[in-house]
Amino acid sequence: MNYNPTTRSILKAFKVPLLIVLSLWIIHAFVTVFDVNVAMYALAPRRSYGLWGILTSPLLHSDWGHLFNNSFPILVTASMMYFFYRKSAVPAITIIYLLTGLAVWVFGHSGFHIGASGVAYGMVSFIFWSGIFRRNIESIILALIVVMLYSGMIAGVFPDEPGISWESHLFGAITGLLTAIMFSGVDVPEKKSPDYGPEKDQSFFAPDIFEKTKLQRRQEQIEAMRRSQLDGDQFGNQ
Repeated sequence: MNYNPTTRSILKAFKVPLLIVLSLWIIHAFVTVFDVNVAMYALAPRRSYGLWGILTSPLLHSDWGHLFNNSFPILVTASMMYFFYRKSAVPAITIIYLLTGLAVWVFGHSGFHIGASGVAYGMVSFIFWSGIFRRNIESIILALIVVMLYSGMIAGVFPDEPGISWESHLFGAITGLLTAIMFSGVDVPEKKSPDYGPEKDQSFFAPDIFEKTKLQRRQEQIEAMRRSQLDGDQFGNQ
């Protein structure tokens, strides 16, 4: 099957996020089958042993429902970033991943924090604020799409549900805002000049008119008249 360039680009942008989500499912399957104590790898705020959780806690989930709820937002928003923000996607997601975890470690409530929802909030926030700051039609449309899809996530940044790491959601959203500011000048579409076809150069004078001497222009005129006369003779003899 042949794919056009746009289809190939979409599939390529979709590949890495899909591998990320599959990795999360494989990790959770491993944890479930072998009954791994996830607290060992969770993020524990202001505890030295909990620093590892900045790297490992987004990879862990409490149950299959928790993992399922995070998988779709990660797949969709990461694919958007890889397709529309090619240059900034990897560094922006990396910053969101690390800075969200660090902020939770410093300011989060005591206990254990796991799950990739903070990263998901960060990517949603990045796409939304990129539309605000960049102000090109492509980014604005993406911002509207994430608003329609994930407006319900706003409630998640408030401490209204026990057992939910609302700090991860809040700091993920803040980190997404910061990265959108940092990368607002990256992946900006170039403004193309209007193309009017082969006759787009409508200058009244020839571009090199001021570079030629009067004698050179006179010689060109004589040569043009001579070619015109020869062409007329050939046409008459046919």
